[in-house]
Formats: sequence, structure tokens, C-alpha cells
Amino acid sequence: MQYKMDSQDKKHISRELIWEYALLILILVLGIILFRQVRPFISGILGAMTLYILLRKPAFRMTEKTGKPNLSAAVILLCVILFIVIPLSLLVWFIIAKLQQVNWNTNDILAPVLQTIDAVKEKFNIDLISEKSITFAAGKVTALGQSIINGIGDFFINVAAALVVLFFLLSGGRKMEDYLSSLIPMKKVNKMETIEKINVMVKSNAIGIPLLALIQGLIAWIGYVSFGVPNAFLSAFLTGLCSMVPIVGTMVIWVPLGVYFAVIGLWGKAIGIILFGSICISQSDNLIRFILQKKLANTHPLITISGVVIGLPLFGFMGIIFGPLLVSLFLLFIDMFRKEYLSGDDDDPAGTSDAPRELPPAQEDVK
Repeated sequence: MQYKMDSQDKKHISRELIWEYALLILILVLGIILFRQVRPFISGILGAMTLYILLRKPAFRMTEKTGKPNLSAAVILLCVILFIVIPLSLLVWFIIAKLQQVNWNTNDILAPVLQTIDAVKEKFNIDLISEKSITFAAGKVTALGQSIINGIGDFFINVAAALVVLFFLLSGGRKMEDYLSSLIPMKKVNKMETIEKINVMVKSNAIGIPLLALIQGLIAWIGYVSFGVPNAFLSAFLTGLCSMVPIVGTMVIWVPLGVYFAVIGLWGKAIGIILFGSICISQSDNLIRFILQKKLANTHPLITISGVVIGLPLFGFMGIIFGPLLVSLFLLFIDMFRKEYLSGDDDDPAGTSDAPRELPPAQEDVK
């Protein structure tokens, strides 16, 4: 009789496991289908998540005072439209207008580059690169410029999607956070560590990266105008974009400009551009990064570089923020797994206790 009961129990457990795995597979398949459908709006969704992490605390405070979460979400959304969306849209229109003014004729793009290569070959007998490779690169640059101009419609569609998603995130934020927390299969201390990491990384990238790009772009524009760089605004804009890549950063722009002026014989401008870039632009990069790391997150440059490379193909422009976050979370989860299952040390109570951890005062808003 006992054997029969055990056999029935095993059959019942096996059925439960089958249904559990079937449900997980169904959730996974439907999740993949839904993700593929919302792929064109992924930048807007990630942008809404970023703004939610930045604005959740004032939204919660306003809800506590008014008792109306929808009203609080509407007020916050109006502020986002006035102080973020409208200025950003005007900036995009301005950049598009500048790009449209640029002559994307391949021959005109190649002219100064080929002139520089011929001058180097004549003076130093060094063939830098073949003309065929230069033509191919110029064609890619032309295609990139045209894709940026054509992508303006996608930008405003994603902005609209971000505003809609942000409203619902702000209005139901606490319930959503509690629900997501219940789904995370971790101990409480690991949940708190994950939330803290996400909070710090998103704030660091969402505030620090655009601020750094803006400041360095302005500094570069002042220098480029002073030294008579052609298309100074476009060069400064590209300098600001390149500041998002650590280590090499803005050197990708101002070093070739200095070399170009040197090759065509304008040594004063060449030396001036190199000195200005190495002293003003690069040192401002180091100073701003140092200040931001003190205030926000001290992220290793290798994590940032690999995160940007991985994130851009996955998430588009928002990959600059969420790419490093993915890499950081991957390393964090590996460390959690090591503490939880691989480490044999008993002197780490944080890995075995379910008690919530006290967060530092600067991170109290992630509770």
C-alpha cells in the first residue's frame, strides 16, 4: 500500500513539473513574440524606464501629498514635455537642418581626405590608405548621414511611446515595483543589491553621459570656431558624441583636424587644435568624469566600452545607457551565484540571510 501511494505521489509531482515547464515555455515563446513586435519602440520604452527611475521619488512624494497618482503622473509628464521633450526636439530639428545643409556629394567629402593623403605621400613617401578604401568609407558616411535624416520620424514615434509608457509607470509605480520584486527569484538582500545597482547605473549613465557630451561639445565648438575649422558646429557635435566612448573619446575628431591643418601647411592652426584638444577638451573630460564618478557611479571603463558596443545594436541610442547596465548586471549576477552556491565561506552572512540590507543614505530612494 505504501509503495502504491509513493507511486501516485511521483505521478502527481511529474504532472506538476510538466505543467510548470510547459507554462514557462509558453511564457518564453510569447515573450519573444511580443519583444519582436515592440522592437521598433524599444528606444521609447527604455527611455520611459530611464525617466521613471530618475523621477519616481518626486512622483511618489507628490502622490503622498495629493492622494491622486494620476494627477501626479500628469504633472510630472507635463514637466517632462516642457523641459526635456521640447528642447530635445528643437535640438534634433536643428541638427537635422545642419545635416541637410551639408553637401553629401562623395567627391566633395573625399577632396580634403585625398588632399591630405597625397601631401603625406609626397612629403614622407608614405601611402596611408588606398583610394578605393577611402571611397568605400565615404560612401558609408554618406549613407549614415542620410539614415540620420530619414530616422527623424522614428525619433518622434519613440518619444510619443515613451510619454505614454512613462505616464502609466508613474501612476502605478509602487504596485508595479512590488509585483516585479515578487517575481525576482532571489533572496531579499540580493534583490536590494540588484535594485541598488540598476538605480545607480541608470542615473549615472542617463545624467553623466549626456552632460559630459554637452559640455565637451560646447568647449570643442568654441575652439573650432576660434581656429576656423570648417563646419565647426558639425565637428563639435561629433566631438560630443565621441566623448561617450572612454579612453579614445574626442581624440577621434580633433587629432585628424590637427593633422589635416598640418598637412596643408597651416602649422599654427594645427598646433593650436592639438594643444586645445589635449589641454581643454581632454582635461575637461577627465575632470567631469572624476566629478561625476564621485557623485554617481564609479564604473570601470572596460564595462562602459563593452556595454556600449553590445548595447547599440540591441537598443539603438539607448544602448549607451542600458548596454553598460547589462554588463554590470551580468557581472553582479555571477558574483551572487558565486556567493550563493560556490563559496564555502561561512563568514559572509549577507549571502545566507533573508534579512533586508540597510542601504546607504544616498540610495534610500530604491527601497
